[in-house]
Amino acid sequence: MRISYNREEDILIIEVSEEGIDYAEDVGPMIIHFTKEGKPVLVEILDASEFLAEITKVSVRAKDNKLAEVWV
Repeated sequence: MRISYNREEDILIIEVSEEGIDYAEDVGPMIIHFTKEGKPVLVEILDASEFLAEITKVSVRAKDNKLAEVWV
């Protein structure tokens, strides 16, 4: 697996295989590239800094039942 980041475009690229790419699908903020057999080869996360900030945010409820945000 190889991970790289394009700072200018704010794209995180995760290469999970070196097999040939046959097609790609948009899945929310990601573009996933697949082999002819449907195995993932490459994942591009668009607006990566925003995406990573959002997935690292954890919500918890305090004792007074108010929602509190905790950043991990």
